[in-house]
Amino acid sequence: MKVIKGVKLIDGTGGEPINDAIIVINADRIEAIGTTSNISIPHNAKIINASGMSLLPGLIDCHDHLAYFGYDIAGRWGLDERRSTRYMRIASVLDQTLVSGYTTVRDAGGLDAGFRDAIDQKLISGPRLQVSLSIISPTGGVGEETSISGYENPNFPDPSVPSGVANGVEGMRKKVREMVHAGADVIKFATTGGASSKAGLGPKDMVIGLDEINALVDEAHHLGKRVMCHALGGPGLKHAIEAGVDSIEHGAYLDEDPDLLEIMLQKDIFFTPTFSVYTFHEKFGTPHGKERALDMKEHHIRSVQMALEAGVKVVAGTDAGGWIHGNNAQEITCLTNAGMSPSQAIMAATKNAAECIGLGKEIGTIEAGKKADLILVEGNPIDDVSILEKGASVKFVMKDGQIYLDSIS
Repeated sequence: MKVIKGVKLIDGTGGEPINDAIIVINADRIEAIGTTSNISIPHNAKIINASGMSLLPGLIDCHDHLAYFGYDIAGRWGLDERRSTRYMRIASVLDQTLVSGYTTVRDAGGLDAGFRDAIDQKLISGPRLQVSLSIISPTGGVGEETSISGYENPNFPDPSVPSGVANGVEGMRKKVREMVHAGADVIKFATTGGASSKAGLGPKDMVIGLDEINALVDEAHHLGKRVMCHALGGPGLKHAIEAGVDSIEHGAYLDEDPDLLEIMLQKDIFFTPTFSVYTFHEKFGTPHGKERALDMKEHHIRSVQMALEAGVKVVAGTDAGGWIHGNNAQEITCLTNAGMSPSQAIMAATKNAAECIGLGKEIGTIEAGKKADLILVEGNPIDDVSILEKGASVKFVMKDGQIYLDSIS
């Protein structure tokens, strides 16, 4: 049994922080929460005195790419190093992500289920993982692993990370089953292009049929899997929302069709803006990628503000793995820059994020009975959320009641 005492408790619910809080942890669960006036500390407990620090739920990234290390073909396809070296590099990123304060990550493509299993079996350390394996889209979509010159990724077919290309209604259903068979926790597909997609496939261009969208969503839900959809604007965004996907990833042009926000609210569809990745596309992307990122910038901010006004739940996801690892909290800063309060932005990376990935009953808030995913931070992120970036202020990380970082004892 462990007891953390003397902290400012920011429980992830958006409520006022509690000063001088005490949290009792039994095995992998939170047993009790209170203050010195109403909690008796068990005599055999390990005491962690964290006076002057803030205690938060373990942070959650709903959209990362932990196996990506660049946007060049050689890096994206894993042609620039031995596969074993790449796996060790990914393992290092997983550990780095965990000790920066992120105890759960939903990977949006590229990571195979073996890394999730290795973490669960404690072969390596890292955040709790949900994996999507590959982005599903028709021929010509963003899920196609083909170079500009027309060559396919020589690493395919890879049974652990199947190709995401599927065509037709039955092709979509079959591809969903293939992903689930290969270990996918969530189904990821794309209805539009994006900032980094090839010239000629823009953020509002749709290269998938309505019948294909409906079949994919129906099959995924039939198999008990949530659906995350890469959709930025135009008809692809509209049809994905109408089909009842579980989260919209990016959604930069939602402001152009405000009626969609009401549908999202009715269907309980979450919104993952992923501002972080566009800060990199704007500065370092391809010429057409920079142009797209700049064009969507104000739309993106308005979309989040309108979503909040409509009551749609906004969640934190970086999508920045192709550019940087270990600074997932950059997205929390981005959300505040887009108009969210620090408390709202922290909720986007805790309570709302946990609900988005289907784990709201287990993680995301500091409540009795939930998993003991906890981080201790030097300072108060309600005053300045940027102190969370790169884990600079994170001094203690616990996942499932096990301590992975302790710089205060």
